[in-house]
Order: sequence, then structure tokens, then C-alpha cells
Amino acid sequence: MLIRAAVLWEAGTPLSVEEVELADPKAGEVRVRIAAAGVCRSDLHVMEGVWTYELPMVLGHEGAGIVEAVGPGVLAPRIGDAVALAWVTGCGRCRACAGGSPALCEIGSHLHRMPDGGSRLRARGQDLAHFMATACFAEHVVVPATQAVELPEGTDLEVAALIGCAAMTGVGAVFNTARVQPGERAVVFGCGGVGQCIVQGLRASGAHPIVAVDVSEAALELARASGATDTVLAGSEDDRRAIRRATSGGADVAFEALGLPATIEAAYAALAGGGRAVIVGMPARDATITINAFNLAGQSLSLIGSLYGSSRPHFDVPRLLELNDAGRLSLGSLIARRYSLDEINGAYDDLRSGAPGRGVVTFS
Repeated sequence: MLIRAAVLWEAGTPLSVEEVELADPKAGEVRVRIAAAGVCRSDLHVMEGVWTYELPMVLGHEGAGIVEAVGPGVLAPRIGDAVALAWVTGCGRCRACAGGSPALCEIGSHLHRMPDGGSRLRARGQDLAHFMATACFAEHVVVPATQAVELPEGTDLEVAALIGCAAMTGVGAVFNTARVQPGERAVVFGCGGVGQCIVQGLRASGAHPIVAVDVSEAALELARASGATDTVLAGSEDDRRAIRRATSGGADVAFEALGLPATIEAAYAALAGGGRAVIVGMPARDATITINAFNLAGQSLSLIGSLYGSSRPHFDVPRLLELNDAGRLSLGSLIARRYSLDEINGAYDDLRSGAPGRGVVTFS
């Protein structure tokens, strides 16, 4: 079938919204009509060449929609089901999957084609890669059935789109990776979409205080609405002392949601004895950090990476929806802007400019 999709032909150039051929789903795959797709910084990293992958590529990895067709052997989801898209294809058989860590799947982690190595997308006479095997900046997608997580009837698909990446990454880092306990002192460095979800997860976990740190006053204002008890404007002369004061000497857990060496080091420096720094933002491939090794051992500190919030999508998607419906999360409040597919480059201009909250591309 012919669809419209946003294609990245070359890093450093705008996305091209154009007609693309989409093949039928093969064995173990489903076709989904996209209802909403989140505007996430991970796609921007590919657009700007910070992350280098096979191009040309259809971007988009945070989406939700309705199943329209299924390939041979697919038992779930079924035609007509609403689904959120997860961007990890867990094989279910490798050591990581069997141990409950599908985000680390030895076969499907960071897949940019279908599991058989092929593409279902084609334009201008050549195959297109599928970002995260999802490629949901498109009217329709073909994805592995394991990446399409069934949703309860009546689910808000814009909220479900955010659960596919921002919420599972951010809230998952709180619940699954850090296992934050009530009363733990917490700091969040970076209050974009994922950082706001970390703040909401900390609120739901009972952390106190929750200190949000960002360079944008608008982002800090949204963090306060999301549950931050204290905010610190990064880059101010007194920012590190302000964090120490707000946490009564240091944090039990600090989250970094930007993927920048400077903020990773700042998160580590913000810890009290026995504290743990959780790195949620994805750095550039060649990024390095410098930390004080004596303090690492001498104060029993921990530096932990968190990929996709250590999530198990088929377990965590319904759990996050239940928490949202119960009012313990308020994911819909993070949606600040809506765009058509033709406005996708403007959406990324807004993201570059630091506009707070999450943008969502919607499809009629």
C-alpha cells in the first residue's frame, strides 16, 4: 500500500514527508494505523547525526494506533485492537529476555529493520530502514507483533503513545531500575519529556523531596506541576549548593535525563553516601565522563545505566495505564503541542528551542 511518512535521507537535512510503499506484514508481524506519535529527542539525535544509523530511514519510535492486518502465525494482537508500540523486539529466548530484561535482548535490541533483516518500506527505488523497528512517523507501520502491546478499550491513544517511550523510560527508571522507596531524597537533572515522567514516577513512589534541575524556567514550572517539591535553575552560581540544601546534604538517588557528560557528572556529585546515580539519557557513542573513584568506593556510591527504564513492555504498559487512570500519574498533562505529519520539522524546531512538555504528531 502507499502511505505518507517522514523520511530522513541524510543527516543534517530536514525530514521529507512523502509517499512511501509499505509491504504487507509477514509471519510474526502486524500492520498498525497510527493515531499518535510522540516527538522525542532520540529521533533528533539521528536527524543531527549524533547517532549514526543506516539511512535513508523513516523515523518515529513512540506511537500508538489500531491493528489493521496481521501476518501468518500471529495470535495477538488481533485486527481492531488498540496498541502501544514498544521499540524493543524481545525474542523471549535469549538470556536477557529469559531473565526478565527484554530491553537488553541479544537479538532485537536497537533493531532498525525487521527481525528477518528486511525492510517493509520503500521509496525512490530503494529500501528504507525502520527506526527502532517502529518507524511511526507514518500513517501506517508494519512492526513485529511482539512490539505491539494491546491496550484496554477506550484508552487515550495520545497518552498510550507517550507510554511507548517517555513513560516507560522515565517512570520505569524510577520503579524498575532504581526501585525508589518512600521518603528517599531525589534529584532529576533535565526536565524534558522523559525527565517529567521521572518526576511523576518519583511522586507516585513517595520520594521526598523531589528536586528538579533544568536550564529552562518553563520546564521547571511544568516539573512543579508534575510533582517536584523544589526546583533549581541549572547554570546559576549557586546551583550545586542549592541542590545540597534542598536534599539536606545530598540525594539518595539522582536521575540524569539528558545524556550529557556534564550532567551525568553533576548527578554523581549530588549524591549522599550510599546514593545511586541513574543515567537515563542516552549519550553520544564516544561520550566519556570523569568521576572521583575514591568517593565511589569510599562512600559506597553507585552509577547505574537505565535502558528503556528496565521495562517489560507487556507488563509495564498496562501497569502505567492503571496508575494514570488512578491519578497517580498524569501523563496527559505533559502533552503541550499537537502537530500534523506535514508539520514534523516545525515540531523538531520547537524541541530544539526548548519548548516544555511533549509534542505529539496526530493522524486523523
